[in-house]
Amino acid sequence: MRSRSASTCGAASVPAEAATTNRAWRRTRRPQGQPTRGKTAMNRLRRVDNFLLLYDTPLIRRADGAFAGAFFVDLGYGAEPFTTLESAERLRRANPALRVLGVEIDPARVAAAQPYADDITCFRLGGFNLPLLAAQGESVRAVRAFNVLRQYEESDVAGAYAELAHHVLPGGLLVEGTSDPLGRLWVANVLRRQAGATWTAEALVFSTNFRQPFDPAAFQAVLPKNSIHRMAPGEPIHALMEQWKAAAQRTLPERAWGERRWFAAAAHALHAAGARVDLRRRWLGRGYLVVNVMRNA
Repeated sequence: MRSRSASTCGAASVPAEAATTNRAWRRTRRPQGQPTRGKTAMNRLRRVDNFLLLYDTPLIRRADGAFAGAFFVDLGYGAEPFTTLESAERLRRANPALRVLGVEIDPARVAAAQPYADDITCFRLGGFNLPLLAAQGESVRAVRAFNVLRQYEESDVAGAYAELAHHVLPGGLLVEGTSDPLGRLWVANVLRRQAGATWTAEALVFSTNFRQPFDPAAFQAVLPKNSIHRMAPGEPIHALMEQWKAAAQRTLPERAWGERRWFAAAAHALHAAGARVDLRRRWLGRGYLVVNVMRNA
């Protein structure tokens, strides 16, 4: 157990040097965003952490150049810092020196989290304009933003993505999505930071822990903000969901061997119908449907 007595993470509020030297903070010192409802169950995002470790372990372990001290950021951790602390524990199995930053726009939540800070676990006041200490050369390797953007207008999503891109190193990741209250079901966009502070969308990921009957329609309630309002004929996400429902119906007899078997069979049928589904067992056997999208965000 690391000592909690002396944190080297810096102030919880926005430092003056970051406000004047960081590109995003020159635009405004005020944290950009809105407070979330803050209700987060223990282990709600465990499967997101597990996905990230499977998806890009080298990114979590990377220690060259600016990545040597680069943060994993938990954006909008809520009223309690559970998700940040849980992620720190899981991800440090791959990289014991990983720096983790929990960011909240509510000052009271940031203050309440300070007793849990240590030399590589930080909690700071901020929003999409992440509170990095530019004078100390701080950088970010990955951002997880879950259950954050669903409360915004769809038109706000692109701006939030653009703001975050200014803080993430080229080659870094943004995992942005929505989960149900217990994390049993979730859907996330996975984006890769490119040169020029832009994102390339790599995947749309659907996750289930199989503790409820498999039903593609159930995922519609947790689609990310930039997808949920496009569930209409003619939209790609609508076509994908309809194809998945049809694939599940065609493979319904597989349910006799369990939900996991049916989930995998439906994924293969969806792939056969033209969707770019990653059919590796490392995904399907664990309840992840990874749809490759590869487009500029």
